[in-house]
Amino acid sequence: MTATIRIPTQLRSLTGGSGEVPATGESVGDALRALDSAFPGFADRIFAEDGQLRRFVNVFLGDEDVRFLQGLETPLPPGASLSLVPAVAGG
Repeated sequence: MTATIRIPTQLRSLTGGSGEVPATGESVGDALRALDSAFPGFADRIFAEDGQLRRFVNVFLGDEDVRFLQGLETPLPPGASLSLVPAVAGG
């Protein structure tokens, strides 16, 4: 399936400034790996050494955090919209 991935400002240098990019895959993980293939450097920023999402990177499919769905194995419906959202901490 083809998905649109929304890129946060902090990572747009990897996409040449684009805030949205297309990616294909059957699952969220496939689409994120395709994103890294098209724009090298994303894997280091979003995946931990074990291949899972980094702790402070959130990925939303529509309005749902994929961690509360099937994680990286969450199927992508046609026309899906994924959002990469870095966690913000502070006090």
